[in-house]
Amino acid sequence: MSTPKKVRKARAPILGTAKRKGARFFHKLVRSPAWTYLKRDERAWAGFVLVAIIIGVAIFQDFIAPYGVNERAGAANTPPSSTYFFGTDSLGRDVFSRVVYGTRISLGVGLLLVVIEASIGVTLGIIAGYYGGKVDELVMRLVDIVLAFPGLVLAVAFVGFFGTGIRNLVIALAITGWASFARVTRAQALAIKERVYVESARAIGEKDRTIMFKYILPNSLSPLIVIATMTIPAAILLTASMSYLGLGVQPPDPAWGQMLFEATTPMKDGIWWPAVFPGVILMVTVLGFNFLGDALRDALDPRLREYKYV
Repeated sequence: MSTPKKVRKARAPILGTAKRKGARFFHKLVRSPAWTYLKRDERAWAGFVLVAIIIGVAIFQDFIAPYGVNERAGAANTPPSSTYFFGTDSLGRDVFSRVVYGTRISLGVGLLLVVIEASIGVTLGIIAGYYGGKVDELVMRLVDIVLAFPGLVLAVAFVGFFGTGIRNLVIALAITGWASFARVTRAQALAIKERVYVESARAIGEKDRTIMFKYILPNSLSPLIVIATMTIPAAILLTASMSYLGLGVQPPDPAWGQMLFEATTPMKDGIWWPAVFPGVILMVTVLGFNFLGDALRDALDPRLREYKYV
């Protein structure tokens, strides 16, 4: 069925406005000092390339992996060769294929964890900073309590009590991870709520929710983007640590930490490839996100940006 002419005419101004706004945003982005800094920063390019490769592997894993995740590809403990790029493990499974399939799990858990932590932390932080008083005291004391416990120890205790699995792993790691987002968001809200445009919004009768999420939050994104970028590699490392301890991703799902644990015994017999290759990929992934996070931190902070190119 064809779209009526009236509907098409009504859509045209909306689409035209959206295109103009998108063009203005892109124009401001490419001319911004932060973008200029990132284009000249080698760390930004290195981090971007590494992260892009990891994301590409996670998306196209079914086309990249030559064997199934638990498929027996050949003889056990076969060294790396042109047939088996990373060799085979003690069960004859292709290590390269398992590393590729483990990429989506590790990256997915890291991204999901950041989304949950940011959602909780940003919401509580902006409420505490905007309202202040007893609300601020309550939220900040809760943050202090959460930060008083070592994150990994608390996660181990939670998973040990409620059981293993990806869902419980994400919940366990998110229990303590939101606190850093809350503290940064609170600090930003305390500073921004005193500015003239926020006072003007109050004067014309804007609701508190509108002021918090339309005026304060968009102007607090720079440090939050940096924290999110730096939280992803930390989450991937914690996921690998929990899987290494047997409290994270469970077989038959592949996880880099779990693969490292399974390779500890063969390492004693000189069979190094089931442990080395997952460890190297884990290191490269964390390094890529750290490079990107460091570059974003410097680019979005005018003081650091100007100091480097003085």
